[in-house]
Amino acid sequence: MATYSKRGHKPKNKVEKEQVIETDSTTAEVFNTLDEGASKTEAFVEKNQKYILVVIGLAAVVVLGTLGYKEFIAKPKQIAAMNDMFQAQKYFDQAVAGTEKDSLYNLALNGGEGKFGMLDIIDEYGGTESANLASYYAGTAYLRLKDYKKAVEHLENFSSDDEILAPIAKGNIGDAFVQLDQKEEALGYYEQAAEMRNNEYTTPMYLFKSGAVALDLGKADKALSYFKRIKDEFSNSTEATKVDVFIGKAQVLANN
Repeated sequence: MATYSKRGHKPKNKVEKEQVIETDSTTAEVFNTLDEGASKTEAFVEKNQKYILVVIGLAAVVVLGTLGYKEFIAKPKQIAAMNDMFQAQKYFDQAVAGTEKDSLYNLALNGGEGKFGMLDIIDEYGGTESANLASYYAGTAYLRLKDYKKAVEHLENFSSDDEILAPIAKGNIGDAFVQLDQKEEALGYYEQAAEMRNNEYTTPMYLFKSGAVALDLGKADKALSYFKRIKDEFSNSTEATKVDVFIGKAQVLANN
């Protein structure tokens, strides 16, 4: 706590005089220390002025460069990618909803009518969010076309924080590994998909797939835990309507 002396106050005795002298001495010492520190700082700055200016200049260049890149390179590149991706995404949506799925998925991948396909977007606009999303579309298209290795390759390159899309991408990799008869790998991806988010759509779906593959691999206890979780936590889900049968199967196998 700071102690302040009243103006005009004179020490009444020897003890007070000694206290005043001691206080003045301490204050002087503090200010001398501060002055000495300031002098050393000034000397350091003066001696290393060129280097300090270089460091400040480099920092400014980095900040301005980052802002300039985002505003004048990354942003226009992303806009161009979105525009070029429009037709490919349209083909993909038509494939999901339509009947001529294979030809539409191929158009989504390779382009048509002089427009880019998803593979072109990935090549031309690497590093953009559109190229990232194109990896999801490409991977899913390859999955539907039964080219499972390419499906895994492209889906592995996709990353997202989306509530639905992120687990579906992982689950699609699991689907590809099931078709490749690599069920241990499939189980791992289904488990990741189930745990990535907690919602009424993707969580029970991938818990069920995890349970089914675990049951097929002879991991009855693990399968049972997944099926029971669906029953307990997601009783309104589509998977819950059929889970009792699988709980019964898992219990029989677990007890054998």
